[in-house]
Amino acid sequence: MRTLLFCLLILSLPAAAQVYTYIDAEGNRVFTDKPQQGDAETVQLAPANGMGAPASVPAYVEPPTAAPALAYQMLRILIPNPDATIRDNAGNLIVTANSEPTLHPGHGYRLLLDGAAVGEAGRSPVFTLENIDRGTHQLAVEIVDAQGRTVERTPSQPFHMLRISLAQKRMVKPCKKADYGVRPECPLKDKPPEKKDIPFVPFI
Repeated sequence: MRTLLFCLLILSLPAAAQVYTYIDAEGNRVFTDKPQQGDAETVQLAPANGMGAPASVPAYVEPPTAAPALAYQMLRILIPNPDATIRDNAGNLIVTANSEPTLHPGHGYRLLLDGAAVGEAGRSPVFTLENIDRGTHQLAVEIVDAQGRTVERTPSQPFHMLRISLAQKRMVKPCKKADYGVRPECPLKDKPPEKKDIPFVPFI
C-alpha cells in the first residue's frame, strides 16, 4: 500500500521537484516534497522516460521532370547532290540544307567545307560559297546550340568543282596585245616583247 502511495506521489510531483522521506512520530515512513523534520532524507529519482517532440518530416517533393532534349528527326543537304560535278569558272556554289523539325530556338545552321566551318552559324539553311578551288571537296551541315555545341550533323558528302585553267582559257581565246594585263589568263609577264621598227636605209 505504501509503495502504491509512493508511486502516486511521484507521478503527481512536477518533473523538477525534489522528494524527501522521513519516519513520523508513529513510526510511518512519509514521502513529501516539503520535509517537516531535520532528519528527512533526499530520495534519488530515476530520470523520467520523457520523449522529445518528433522532428518535423519534410513533405515529399516530386523531382522536377527533365526537359525533353531538343532533337531532330532529319538533317540533310538538298543542294548539291552527293558526288555532284559543279562547272563554274568563278568557283561559286550555293548549298541548301533542310531539317525536320525546323530549327529550335537558340539553334543555328553551320556549313563545313573540307571539315572547316565557313562563317558563323545562322538561322538560314542557304549558304553561298565563292572562289572554290578546282578539285574534289567535302560538304557537311550541322546544327549548333547557343554555346556552339553540335546538336546534329550530316555525313560528309563529296562534290567536284570544275574550273577552266588559265592555260585552257588561253587555248580557247588566245591573248592579244591589248589583253595582257587585262585578262587574268594574260598576265603582263607573259606579254611577248614588241619588235622594234628598224628604219629602212637604202643601199648606196
